[in-house]
Amino acid sequence: MHTQNKNEESAMQNRCAQIKAFHQREERYQGLELSYEGYPEIQDEILKVYESVKKETGLNPTVYNNNITNNTESIYIEFHDEYEREGGEFFMSILSKLGIDKCEA
Repeated sequence: MHTQNKNEESAMQNRCAQIKAFHQREERYQGLELSYEGYPEIQDEILKVYESVKKETGLNPTVYNNNITNNTESIYIEFHDEYEREGGEFFMSILSKLGIDKCEA
């Protein structure tokens, strides 16, 4: 069992190395950027998780696909005019399903 916990911890660390998460929040705005490089299949995984959480929550934030450099891309999810402050739970669910345990900022 101890070995399984180490393997899970290692997989989590590897996932954070693959996908960098950046969170921004202002008065009625929240955004989550998920940046990755060298793993083209990650985009599909992120978008599938996004659709899943959208279906679970009934929320419909805006999503963008950004090409930062030739090898680095990001998916950016944002809420505008967020009076109910539901974006935080939405983002936490995405991070959890992707196996990301921290944001870079």
